[in-house]
Amino acid sequence: MLKAQYKTRGPIPQDVIEAITCDKPELKEGQVMLEMLAAPINPSDVLTLTGQYGILPPLPAVGGNEGVAKVVEHGSNTTEPAIGQTVLIPIGVGSWATHIVADAKSLIALPNGVDPIQLSMITINPPTASLLLSEFVDLQAGDWVIQNAANSGVGSYLIKLAQLRGIKTVNIVRRESLIQPMLDAGADVVLVDGVIEGQSLAQRVKTATDSAEIKLGIDAVGGMATHRLGETLAEGVTLVNYGAMSGEPCSIAPTLIIFKDITVRGFWLAKWFKTATPEQQKQLFSTIIGLIASGKLSTPIHATYPIKDIKQAVAEAASGQRNGKVVLVKE
Repeated sequence: MLKAQYKTRGPIPQDVIEAITCDKPELKEGQVMLEMLAAPINPSDVLTLTGQYGILPPLPAVGGNEGVAKVVEHGSNTTEPAIGQTVLIPIGVGSWATHIVADAKSLIALPNGVDPIQLSMITINPPTASLLLSEFVDLQAGDWVIQNAANSGVGSYLIKLAQLRGIKTVNIVRRESLIQPMLDAGADVVLVDGVIEGQSLAQRVKTATDSAEIKLGIDAVGGMATHRLGETLAEGVTLVNYGAMSGEPCSIAPTLIIFKDITVRGFWLAKWFKTATPEQQKQLFSTIIGLIASGKLSTPIHATYPIKDIKQAVAEAASGQRNGKVVLVKE
């Protein structure tokens, strides 16, 4: 058995985590042994390793906050979920491990026979994308939204969810090589950020959308990228920030806030879970699971790694030169 553990935090995330062997634990009554099938490496996981995330677990800790597993052993007086059943790994237990002990009552059964890699990401990125499209603006079919970091996990889910609702997306990326793959995946417009051939991002968005009003801005980068998104928006529009991939504070000129009446808001999924009712959470996950099971919702996978290669996997996930998610899988 292996687990990816870290005892300290530091600026280079792959340097603080390592795969260590562990003994098989004894199961107590009501517990089950899970065998990890797939567990993604999210930006929040990388920020946790560097100490920059909003919630930091006590050390030492096992990495990972989400994933899927199958039940392989029952504790005493425990029969459900059944052996072989695919389940959601509980948030916060440390999903980057070959085996995990969990309370049977805390487990949510998932459809067997569905790609576990796609199922492994249902607790963070798809809910974030869905809620970004629904919690801030009453978007209608035909409306336009703009997002940066559009090739991220959240970004790719947002494109597909918007497409299912008839919402059009302008997608901002950092590399020209991403344009065609994203168009092939359903993006309406894909543009490289910054000034290109003397034209600002706002000018190029106006041309690409035939001067359409952009009804919502979604920022995961921060720094001046926030300002550039603000310049593309219609008057009175909300700009939502949910990440800081640049490592810089959001920057937006007072003229956009004052004269364009742009409202800047933040979104953190953990806070939504604290205030949402169980019924709201159940409905959200039920919708997402159904879309993944039917093949209507998926995200690109950049690479997969076993737990033993955790350092290489984290380094790959933290790099800016990937197109899709890095996922840990059963060896």
